[in-house]
Parts: sequence; C-alpha cells; structure tokens
Amino acid sequence: MHSLVFLCAQKVVSHHATLRGALGFLPKDLYPVLFKAAFMDKRTLALQDLVQTWPFPVLSFQKLLQKCQHCERALIRERPNKLCIQTVILGVVTYLIKMLEDRHCNKSKDQRLQILDMTGLRDEGQGPETMSLWSRTVTLAKACLDISKQQSKSIKRASKRRKGPYSSPMALPPPQPVSVDVWVDLFVNSTSYGVLKDALQINSGNALRLRCRNFRVEELSIASTVGLLEFLDPAGVRQVDLRFNNLGLSGLRVVIPHLAKFTNLASLKLPYSNIDVRRLTVGMEGSLQYFATQLSRLACLKELNLGSSRLSGKLTQLLGDLRSPLESLELAFCYLLPNDLAYLSQSLHTPALKKLDLSGNNLSDCLLQPFRLLLAEASGTLLHLDIMECRLMDTHLAALLPALCRCSRLRYLGVFGNPISSKGLKNLLHQTTGLLDLKLVIYPYPVDCYGEDLPWPPTSSNLLDSSVDEEKFFRVNNQLQQMLLSANRADAVWTANLCRYNSLDNFIL
Repeated sequence: MHSLVFLCAQKVVSHHATLRGALGFLPKDLYPVLFKAAFMDKRTLALQDLVQTWPFPVLSFQKLLQKCQHCERALIRERPNKLCIQTVILGVVTYLIKMLEDRHCNKSKDQRLQILDMTGLRDEGQGPETMSLWSRTVTLAKACLDISKQQSKSIKRASKRRKGPYSSPMALPPPQPVSVDVWVDLFVNSTSYGVLKDALQINSGNALRLRCRNFRVEELSIASTVGLLEFLDPAGVRQVDLRFNNLGLSGLRVVIPHLAKFTNLASLKLPYSNIDVRRLTVGMEGSLQYFATQLSRLACLKELNLGSSRLSGKLTQLLGDLRSPLESLELAFCYLLPNDLAYLSQSLHTPALKKLDLSGNNLSDCLLQPFRLLLAEASGTLLHLDIMECRLMDTHLAALLPALCRCSRLRYLGVFGNPISSKGLKNLLHQTTGLLDLKLVIYPYPVDCYGEDLPWPPTSSNLLDSSVDEEKFFRVNNQLQQMLLSANRADAVWTANLCRYNSLDNFIL
C-alpha cells in the first residue's frame, strides 16, 4: 500500500525537468519520500539531483529504503538495483567535486551531506540489473581514486589563484576541508585487491573516505590480507570474514594479532581456513594456543565461524578463555567429538546462543546424547539451528524432538541432507507446529522418494548424487503443506529448496 504522499512523490520524480526546477522550493522533509520513490521507479536523473541537493548530513540506505508509513515495500531487502546504486555514487562524486571547486574559489557554501551509509544492502550475484557486494566495492574504490585526482587538481588551481604578481602570496585564507564518509561493507579478492588497496592508502586525506563496517576477504594471500586490515578504521569494523584463504594455523598466527585493534569487532568468520588439529606437532600446538589467546583478546566478540576446520577435541581450548558469551557459533564439518559438545553444553556460551550450526558433524552416533543436552541448555535463546548432513534418521530425530520442542523462540531449522523418511518429516512437522516463531524449515528429500538403488544407510553424498522420484516428492510436499494449513500454520514455510532462502544474519536476529 502507498500513501497519497508517496503516489504524489512518484508523479513528481517521473517529470525530471519539473523536479529540478522545484528542488529549491521543496520542504526538506519531502526528500526521503522522493528518494524512495525515485529509487523504486529507477528514476536515475531525479535520484542524482536529489543526492546533489540532499539537505541532511546523512544519507542512509537502510533508513530510506525500509518499510515506512508512505510505502510498505522494504527495498532494502530486495536485490540492489545497479543503475540506482551507481547513480547515488555518481551524485555524491559530482556533489563533492562542486564543493571542492567552490571551496578553493573561496565561495562560501555550507557542506550539507557528510555521511553516505550504504550498509545493509543485500549481496546478490552479478546480473544485468543487480549489483553485488564485490561490484559495489570496486565502484566505490574507483570513485575514491577519481575524487583524489580532482582534489589534487583543485588544490593546484587554488594555489595558483592565491599567488599575485611575481608569485608573491596573497593574503587569502586556506579553503575549508570538505569530505564525505561512506559507511560500507567491503568484499575483496585477488581481482579487486589492487584498486581497493589504492583507495584505502589515500583514505585519510581524501574527500571521499571509505569507512568499513563488515570486511570480507576471499582467496587472498596472508600478506595482502594483513596489509588491507592495517588500513581499516579500528573503531568502525564490526565483522571480519576471511574465507577460502587456506590460512592454516601458521597463517592465522600471522593474521589474528592484527584483529585486536578492532575494538568493536563482534563477528569473526574463518571458514575453510585449513585447520587440522588431529595431528598436531609441538609447533602447531603452540600456534593453536596462541590463536586461542588472541581470540580471548576480542572483548566484543559475539559471533564465531570456524566451519570446515578439523577441531576434534579442542573446543575447550579454543573457546574456554573468551571473556563474554557467544551468541552465534558455526562449527559445520568440524569433526567434533563428544567432549566438544559436553564442554559446550556446560559453557557460558550455550545459554546465550541465538544461532548454532553443527551441520556436517555426525550427530547420529556418540554425539546424539551430548547434542540433546546442548539443545536443552540453549532452548531459551536459540533462534536459528542448522543440523544439515548430520546423518540423522527418523529414530535420531524422534530422540531430539523433546529438546527441540523446548526451543520456543526458534525461527529457523535446517535439516536438509539427512536420511529422513516422509513419515519422519510428518512427525517433525506435527511436533513442531506449536513453535509459533518457527517460520522456515529447510527439509531433506525423503529417503522413500529415492530409487531402490539408494545405499543404506546413505551418506550425504549418496543423497546428493542419487535421483529423486519427482512425482513421489510432489505428493509428500503437498501432504506437508496440507498439514500446515490444517494446523493453522500457513505462515510457516517448509521447503527443500536450499538456494531460495539466505541464512539469517546474526546482527538482525
């Protein structure tokens, strides 16, 4: 639903010439609704004019593109439109260039826009109309370099103007500095490393400055990663995500000391870091202890992802010295042992956990009972639970149901890739309909929907590689949907589609 104000705003931004002529007379309170209308309808000319004349110190995507009283559509949750994002960046660049010229010509004009907040936009794959986090990072870095060149030219021209006859300096005051801080999430890999490094190197003295909130690095060398970390604002970074970098314990020993300077670091993600503690040498044992000690120095840490590292029997050593409880813990495919889960169930972390990912650990055998205890201890706070590919069959699931049903605040449950039958799934749905906050369940293709050649008990690879009888699955899915309707739970989504739904961000849980 759109309010009359929003409908009028759509009409105004659709006539660019009229809007441009009226901007000087419009009340500034109309700017936010005009911005949202222009962004939604992809009115790029209107959008650029609105940015260049923005009357407030802050232009925030999160605030402007949320659901509001005039428009219920939350654009911030949709795929970011490439043209609109580029237009906003271009508008800020054009605004800054004009401000620089005016200042160096000693034209008195107050700077209005001081902060562009681009955080909160979704990271979508590259496409003709959308703009990924990687593309936004590169575009902003190039914009910073362009502004730096323009800034240097303006300074040279202003220096010439301040010199009178025979190069004698004239008594003109130096121009007031002008700058816009861009709060942004950054994603860098080997392809974008060069341009981002160049932009960050000139950051402190540049008129367009990058202020990183979440920093994501993929497939980058240790030296390059450390180099970029050194350029980031210590107070601004809240998340560091280093993945597919093959760091190992020796690499982590180099990188992790550089994280201590981030005083507000709340999230550390180190998946696919190639850690294997099962065959530790004396030197590697020292590196593991050093890593644990450095982790304990991160006083604000609330989220930790060590997925796909072989951490068998070492959770007590890694997490035992953390100063405050974790709210999100991702330990997928970590080859955990019973003593790891026993430690977790008794640790300070479990009563505070909102998100837990134990996917890929074999919960069907000796981990089943420790996991039941862990689930019971976390039941008061748990919102998101991933136990995909954990070799859970109907009997294991039935044993977990009493503890699972105590998780009264649970919003998401992932059980994909487990060898569960259609009867087991129906029992799971029936037992959990009382969990009124549970709105999304990712369930596996039932084992009775596979062909007779499915090995038993099937591994995760067997379930992924074997063919599914689509007709049988269609019937089971319809039965599950009918059960939801009969239980008055049409608000809940039960699906076997892994790709359609993104994992919940711990910062908004």
